[in-house]
Amino acid sequence: MRLGILSDSHTKVEYQKEAITRLKEFDISYLIHAGDLCVEENLEALENSGLPYISVFGNNDYSLLGVAHKYNIKKEPYYFKIKDTTFKLMHLPFYMSGDSDIVISGHTHIFEQEFINETLFINPGEVCAREKPLIECVVLEIKENKYIITYNYKDINLDKWETKKFEYEK
Repeated sequence: MRLGILSDSHTKVEYQKEAITRLKEFDISYLIHAGDLCVEENLEALENSGLPYISVFGNNDYSLLGVAHKYNIKKEPYYFKIKDTTFKLMHLPFYMSGDSDIVISGHTHIFEQEFINETLFINPGEVCAREKPLIECVVLEIKENKYIITYNYKDINLDKWETKKFEYEK
């Protein structure tokens, strides 16, 4: 199973659409957004992706409260399960306990991945290219006995996506 993970799109709708297109190249089956969508158009892009998705409110998403009923956006931390894997999704990295198989957060605009005491922690970085000139997103492949993380990043001034892979045995 492959999942696409993104966060911190802010008002960069075109960057988010580009990231979703990139993630779909990996034949993902699900999209996960860790908050700070900021504008309804970013929720629409998730909705129109043709994939099941889940998102959480970020600290800059107050303007989305009035339209939340139209989209799959939840309060953090949000717990869910896909197949046999449990997830905790949040924007702010304040609930970093390993009480799920995978903990996904955003907010820092920094790509991070770590496997500690059988819990995988992922922050996909930023879509909005605010802190650095990169659009970032992650493909997470979940296999029976391993996690494969493919970090995708693209300089906004260039056309080519780059990748780095990380693997952890479960």
